[in-house]
Amino acid sequence: MNEIVKKNYVRPLDFKQGRIDMGHGAGGRASAQLIQELFVAAFDNEWLRQGNDQANFAAPAGRMVMSTDAHVVSPLFFPGGDIGCLSVHGTINDVAMSGARPLYLSASFIIEEGYPLAELKRIVESMARAAFDAGVPIVTGDTKVVERGKGDGVFITTTGVGVVPPGVVIDGAAARPGDVILVSGTMGDHGVAIMSKRESLAFETEIRSDTAALHGLVAQMLAAVRGVRVLRDPTRGGLATTLNEIAGQSGVGMLLQEAAIPVAPQVEAACEFLGLDPLYVANEGKLIAICAPQDADALLAAMRAHPLGTAAAKIGVVTEDARQFVQMQTRFGGRRVVDWLSGEQLPRIC
Repeated sequence: MNEIVKKNYVRPLDFKQGRIDMGHGAGGRASAQLIQELFVAAFDNEWLRQGNDQANFAAPAGRMVMSTDAHVVSPLFFPGGDIGCLSVHGTINDVAMSGARPLYLSASFIIEEGYPLAELKRIVESMARAAFDAGVPIVTGDTKVVERGKGDGVFITTTGVGVVPPGVVIDGAAARPGDVILVSGTMGDHGVAIMSKRESLAFETEIRSDTAALHGLVAQMLAAVRGVRVLRDPTRGGLATTLNEIAGQSGVGMLLQEAAIPVAPQVEAACEFLGLDPLYVANEGKLIAICAPQDADALLAAMRAHPLGTAAAKIGVVTEDARQFVQMQTRFGGRRVVDWLSGEQLPRIC
């Protein structure tokens, strides 16, 4: 009997010195141990405990929405966050931009052979905190291991589902001439935080990522105003590219006021130093809202009343323009076209 016990004994994972090996992705005992001791321990909930290849949950009444997002950020840890919380926030926000209440997440990990277990544990625990704080559980997932040199530490894909309340219709094609454009806060924080860390740049004031889950802010906005037409989080390509996307969907133009667009002084200084335009730099905890003009003041007040919207601002208006140009009134009184981002200004930022 003692021999059987010894034979079946598995040494606990060494989260201080251990590293991922190919056995952790082979589907055998090592895989099961990694799942139980790390992922299930961190993400524990009633759906995950079912232990099936899928999560079984009841679908509430209303229109269901689903979004998926792959995260390949470099570096994996940055001021204000890491790939773990970013992967949770990013998908929650994509679901929330439809006006939906996010319900559940799935998570898929691609891990490079040799990656330290201590760092993987740090990432997973960050995801668990982000999901718990948001009230959106991670209910199913998958793990794969690739050979050393075939990955870059950790890649994470998350998928989220949510439900849109009755009567809420938010769509990128819904902007109308005369509508007001608002943002929930300062632009460019996330992308500049990533670049500063990547290039080991030190500024007088640390620039931190704005990564955050926005569904609470969205719920507060929709409770205050029924006339929200468009919501979008300006991630890759930043504010400028996102507004061009919306203009194309809605068949309209836009006129922005440069002086009204909030940019933190340290981000503006860093962008000037790096040769970047903050309008094209990614954000991970900010949103764009477009609403009917009569609702703009009430919407702005609702945004500013939420912790994630204290720096919200009205930045422009939707115009009638068959060319679908996004233009900007500059601080000097001129006007310029704010075009699509050409190429990749900041690679691997989310």
